[in-house]
Amino acid sequence: MSVIYIVLPLAIVIGAGALAAFIWATRSGQLDDLETPAHRILTDD
Repeated sequence: MSVIYIVLPLAIVIGAGALAAFIWATRSGQLDDLETPAHRILTDD
C-alpha cells in the first residue's frame, strides 16, 4: 500500500508533462497541417 504514495504522484507528474507537451505542440503549430503528410507519400521526387 505504501507504493501508492510513489506511483500516484509520479503518474500525475507524467500526465501533466504530457498535457504540457500537447499544449505546446498545438500552440506552436505542430498540428496545423494534417493533410499534406498523407499526400506527400504518394508523390515521387
